[in-house]
Amino acid sequence: MMNIKTNLIFLFFISLFFSCTTNKQIDLIVYNAKVYTVDSLFSTVEAFAVNNGVIVETGESQSLLNKYDAKEKIDVQGKFIYPGFYDAHAHFFMLAEAMDEVNLVGSKSYEEVIQRLKTYVEANPNKKWIVGNGWDQNLWEDKNFPTRDSLDKYFPNIPIYLTRVDYHAALANGKALEKAALDSAYFVEGGVISVNKEGLPDGILIDNAMGLVQSHIPKEQNSALLKILRRAQDSLLSVGLTSIVDAGLNKDQIESLKIFYNEDSLAIRDYAMVMATDESIKEYLRSGTFESDRLTVRSFKLMADGALGSRGACLLHPYHDAPTSGFLLKSPEEFDKTIKKLANSNFQVNTHAIGDSANRIILDTYGKYLKDGKNRRWRIEHAQIIAPNDFAKFKDFQIIPSVQPTHATSDMYWAEDRIGPERIKGAYAYKKLLEEYGLLALGSDFPVEHYNPLYGFHAAVARVDKVGFPKGGFQMENAISREQALKGMTIWAAYSCFQEKKRGSIEKGKDADFVILEDDIMTAENEKLRDIKTLRTVIAGQTEYLRK
Repeated sequence: MMNIKTNLIFLFFISLFFSCTTNKQIDLIVYNAKVYTVDSLFSTVEAFAVNNGVIVETGESQSLLNKYDAKEKIDVQGKFIYPGFYDAHAHFFMLAEAMDEVNLVGSKSYEEVIQRLKTYVEANPNKKWIVGNGWDQNLWEDKNFPTRDSLDKYFPNIPIYLTRVDYHAALANGKALEKAALDSAYFVEGGVISVNKEGLPDGILIDNAMGLVQSHIPKEQNSALLKILRRAQDSLLSVGLTSIVDAGLNKDQIESLKIFYNEDSLAIRDYAMVMATDESIKEYLRSGTFESDRLTVRSFKLMADGALGSRGACLLHPYHDAPTSGFLLKSPEEFDKTIKKLANSNFQVNTHAIGDSANRIILDTYGKYLKDGKNRRWRIEHAQIIAPNDFAKFKDFQIIPSVQPTHATSDMYWAEDRIGPERIKGAYAYKKLLEEYGLLALGSDFPVEHYNPLYGFHAAVARVDKVGFPKGGFQMENAISREQALKGMTIWAAYSCFQEKKRGSIEKGKDADFVILEDDIMTAENEKLRDIKTLRTVIAGQTEYLRK
């Protein structure tokens, strides 16, 4: 009897020993860090555990190390961790293409544009088209739009197409116009074919007129397209981006993404907006929304007007520096018809609106179909200039302001010249928009602006450019706090895409998307923010970028 009891006691202690020392097997523990979880309390922790790409627990380093047996352990050595950065408005394909094009960003004159073109043509003698991007006449001594004359002089035999920095105007040479059979000017709804003194096209095409030439530029095949997308992805991962909103893709681009993601050829998460045309609306309303682990298609992108820099933004009153009020890209009746159709679907509606007139028309049209009080999370992209009486409509109709802070610090040099001292008070008014709706979705609009999310973070909180101009900040009454800015590029961006339950914060049950930085953006001095380096970018528990 005694032996039986002794054996039972022995077996009990053995089982107790193994139950205490056999830890749960998981994939990853990240520890010895300052982790900004961006949860509802904006709390910080030391560590978190990951299994199958999902966060299973957060807490103290030693506690998690004692509890779990991980295949991989990352000792962060006191560095700083944030949820993976989420760019709420970007252009992935445009960035990928721009990397192969003539870079005209920062050109100080039209002469410098010509010189950069000469250098590019010499280095790429076999190109059938020369495509460039990034010129901005506002940076030149002569702030008038350039014309095709110099292009025709130096490049008479090869078609050239150069988009302005905002991608809402382009300059084409005579050969490019010839390829498009564009030898005379005519009315284009929502666009302009600019003419010279003789009434002939001078090479400048604005908004909807751009497609007349752009449609003739040869398209990349899928194998080449994947290559340039992966190169662009490498750049995005290197600055901590784990998710992006692709703000306006055509059917071919979306179907290519479906193929690439199905083959696991891309890592970054992509919330793709369908560019709204009659054809695409018919097609995607028929096929319905689409969601995989890394690709989501459940929204349409509408374009209400153009850009402020090219005077295509639609204003309630004429520009301060030109006898025009800009224009809509479609009639109000057409917008109403489209939005009504989408209101009866499961798709989100997101509309580019820059000018105060365009914003008013879209806000009122949204409101017409959102009177049921349901929060459909429809968005206005940019919300750049808002009339005083229209701010409240974001709250009244539950419309998300999707804004890009670096636009404020890029446009501030000339924006008041465009719209005058009174209207500028309602421009780039991020804090006012935040107060009305309760959150902001923050993006960059890359490649219009740089893709580094810390540039946008810096612009949002300091309201200055890269050299600290202007002293004291641009319209500081509309700066937002660091906590608000971090939320805007993580949890609020995720919310604007219906993904706040899956990503946007470091919490149990959420995707293990996170970024490790060398310094703390929540406490570093303003002038240091843009230079803080990304040490590691992780998506679903897998390291996709590691700084060497």
